[in-house]
Amino acid sequence: MTAARDERERLSVEVWRGRDEGRFETFAVPHRANQTVLDVVTWIQRHAAPALAYRFACRVGVCGSCAMTVNGRPRWTCRTHVSKVAGADRRLRIEPLRNLPRIKDLAVDLTPFFEKWQRAQGRFTPTRNRADPLAPVSPESPARKAADAGIECINCAVCHAACDVVGWDPDYLGPAALNRAWTLVNDERDGDRRGVLQAAAAGGGCHSCHTHGSCVEHCPVGLNPTAGIAGLKRRSLLDLVGSGLP
Repeated sequence: MTAARDERERLSVEVWRGRDEGRFETFAVPHRANQTVLDVVTWIQRHAAPALAYRFACRVGVCGSCAMTVNGRPRWTCRTHVSKVAGADRRLRIEPLRNLPRIKDLAVDLTPFFEKWQRAQGRFTPTRNRADPLAPVSPESPARKAADAGIECINCAVCHAACDVVGWDPDYLGPAALNRAWTLVNDERDGDRRGVLQAAAAGGGCHSCHTHGSCVEHCPVGLNPTAGIAGLKRRSLLDLVGSGLP
């Protein structure tokens, strides 16, 4: 009876080991109340596979660095409770994020992700220095509301991993980079809004989006990159006919 109960209280967890060439390794992990997938990975690293590579920082759903693919879906593992994803068979399959180079095991290289931010000119260009008065920005203006809708992105790359277009087109900037471009295009304080818009509309930019909506479905903080990308498409066409940004 004790052995049977112990078996019922364990999870069967498949974890990817290696890089592109590798295999799944199965671990029996004790099942606990309120257990997260990150708790499971941490237990495996501490008690069964000390060389297991993975990434995390805050553990409380703030940084997004613990993102992995869990049972086929990109997620923040610190916010993903085992009871919500394991099912009656108590099984988990944990892999690294898709659409990014694998470093080892569950850790991926985010360099291509951030390089696409640079291609989209996802950096603020100031028009004032610290000696100037602060620029007034009305929180009720349509531009400010549009920027606010996408500003909470924390670069976790979950949307990048979920995006079908990123998967088949390595030149596509991806939803996170384009969402950032949309916030800057709507920021009246930015000194290069037209440059950002042109970068976002260039090859591999917003017009490559097929509007599948996977980024919206999977975003852990509830953002809507698809809406921002649609806005970039509209703005770029208006700019082309001379009625876009000043």
